Amino acid sequence: MMKNQIAGLMRQAQQVQENMKKVQDSLADIEVEGSSGGGLVSINMTCKYDVKKIKIDPSLLSEDKDMLEDLLAAAFNDAVRKAEQLSQEKVSAITAGFPMPGGMKFPF
Repeated sequence: MMKNQIAGLMRQAQQVQENMKKVQDSLADIEVEGSSGGGLVSINMTCKYDVKKIKIDPSLLSEDKDMLEDLLAAAFNDAVRKAEQLSQEKVSAITAGFPMPGGMKFPF
């Protein structure tokens, strides 16, 4: 590679890194909602996995404890999957088109 090409690649990498930090910081403010039981249980969390709110339909309070625990776990897992997908989409938008040497990936 020519010296100018390497310098250009380094500048591009620095810009991607700065944009990546901005996106990662913004993930703490982006909320997703996971649900289960047809919406009887829902969990709101940030894309940094900070749970903000849990909603449980009152009809479930008279149900057995095991079922409610299962619905909470399913809603939490649904929220985590949505947070992961949204985070990946935001990261991919930044790294798209950046030329990486064969086999290398960003470390985040």
